[in-house]
Amino acid sequence: MKKITLIAFVLFIGLATSQAQVRVSPGLRGGLNISTLTNIDDNSSKTDFYIGGLVNIKFNKFFSVQPEINYSRQGDEGRYFEDGRYYSEKYELNYVTLGAVAKFNFGGGGFHLLAGPSLDLKVSDNYINTNPEDFDLSFVGGVGYTLPNGLTFEARLKQGLIDIYGYDGVDYDDYYYDQVILNQVLQFGISYTFKVK
Repeated sequence: MKKITLIAFVLFIGLATSQAQVRVSPGLRGGLNISTLTNIDDNSSKTDFYIGGLVNIKFNKFFSVQPEINYSRQGDEGRYFEDGRYYSEKYELNYVTLGAVAKFNFGGGGFHLLAGPSLDLKVSDNYINTNPEDFDLSFVGGVGYTLPNGLTFEARLKQGLIDIYGYDGVDYDDYYYDQVILNQVLQFGISYTFKVK
């Protein structure tokens, strides 16, 4: 009985010690979106913003996982031809994004690499004659630097994986895989994580 009690005590201390090393810090994030839609003629990037919240779960000095929820204004700026002249138009695609990035810290300082998935749920668009998909799956990758006070600067590339018009992956005579229209966003932003005791 004493051996079982001793083993249970050692396991309890081990679990408590390992749990004590995990730090959970909530935070806020926001920044600049430079977005475009792939495979559209006569288009250019659209500049807008994203804003949201995060929870940084730091397991050790090298690795953390960061679930995030954001409001992201994306889309494109394109041209169309009507009545003998070209007109410019901003195409709006606005999403609530649910993501989680893994952050790999290196060099003993605040530098980190990050990567992870994102589920983007469309909340609005300004498309009149078409109906874009209601969601997107994206992959996020980037680099950043965190200051000791919790302020972080990051640059990310967010690549959409689903055609916003619902291409099903089959080649048709007038529709090929290299014509899929995907979200692509370059993000520059800052975040702040609060110190939690």
